[in-house]
Amino acid sequence: MADAIKVLLVDDHQVVRRGLRTFLEVQDDIEVVGEAADGAEGVARAEELQPDVVLMDVKMPGMDGVDALRKLRDLNNPARVLIVTSFTEQRTVVPALRAGAAGYVYKDVDPDALAGAIRSVHAGHILLQPEVADALLSQEEANSGQGRGGSLTEREREVLGLIADGRSNREIARALVLSEKTVKTHVSNILMKLDLADRTQAALWAVRHGVTG
Repeated sequence: MADAIKVLLVDDHQVVRRGLRTFLEVQDDIEVVGEAADGAEGVARAEELQPDVVLMDVKMPGMDGVDALRKLRDLNNPARVLIVTSFTEQRTVVPALRAGAAGYVYKDVDPDALAGAIRSVHAGHILLQPEVADALLSQEEANSGQGRGGSLTEREREVLGLIADGRSNREIARALVLSEKTVKTHVSNILMKLDLADRTQAALWAVRHGVTG
């Protein structure tokens, strides 16, 4: 499965990891390459195995999922992290996504939907359930960069609108007839000008301020 999406499972409950593995092993394009029982082990395994996607629980003993996300970001680990948890409170949702999660689904998610979520975040999309997006938008952090939108060029606003639509860099490049390298430059400029940390915050800023693709 050379072209399969490599997935690392990080959850402190063995039965959950076993269930996730069972769901995913029947998918032809997804390969579970490893497991970890807490955040610290998850970071170490992610560095060792270099997975494409990490399925990460939030509440774990020792280093929790949010701290593990921050550590992976500090290490510039390229893995996309999909939060899989039973917790839905804003105090859990918001820090996880601000720490760099690419998506957020619940542990009772349909197996086919989970596989689809993995493919989506691997392709560069941001995956937020509606209530999670609402929770983020209600936070003061969602206003980061307010009043700075006027510094964006017309092209940057086009790119931002497509980010808000959940498009990957490749899809944005195709839509605007640009190279992926140029799109990456535009994304970096957008984040810098709006003082945002990542694409998730950029997408939320765009929705908040009516910038659409």
